Amino acid sequence: MGLVTLDLPTPAQLRGRWAAYAAIRAARGRDRTCWADVPVWHYDDSGGNWAEVHHLGAGRAVLIGYDHEHSETYYGPAAEEFGEDETDVLAGAPDWWRPVVERMLAEKEYVGFVYGFDGDGWKRADYSAEDGFRSVGLPALSLEKTRESIISVAREAPGLGGSAPSPAAIEALIAADGDVTEAHVTAVVGAGGWDPAAGAAAARRFLAF
Repeated sequence: MGLVTLDLPTPAQLRGRWAAYAAIRAARGRDRTCWADVPVWHYDDSGGNWAEVHHLGAGRAVLIGYDHEHSETYYGPAAEEFGEDETDVLAGAPDWWRPVVERMLAEKEYVGFVYGFDGDGWKRADYSAEDGFRSVGLPALSLEKTRESIISVAREAPGLGGSAPSPAAIEALIAADGDVTEAHVTAVVGAGGWDPAAGAAAARRFLAF
């Protein structure tokens, strides 16, 4: 069975968006929901839904995650636990996908989707079940979603007094592509109350890939 090609941003396209959102979350003091720790980029919604990119070198990456409400693929232990038919999310996949999956299962995580990037594009196994990827709500999937997510968090900043952040400042933060400074973060959240240094540091961790 062949793999299905997906229309998703490349890791290079995801980086600036993911790093920008991580910067605002870290400045807010909630950095455990969005972070980079070589070689992993992590996002979760604090409600049990998550997605990660694992960078494997040589231009390869694996995007893996789970939505506890919408993933209906029931891979591995989940199939037995929930009494559901298993969807083989690794069917037809190259061997280099598997270690990431095994690592997450060893950490007692359910796995709903596994996508591989080989330098040319993202692919997944061919199945019809809903895997939960879209419902996880990864902000970095689009510029629009990234902007909306940053605004949602940043408008709580004391330095903004309840106002929305500057659109130009948000664009500059994303365009920094991980090479974020304290000034970038301050321009978005305002001065006072939050920690732009923590935000910049969180974003810069994405520069490893």
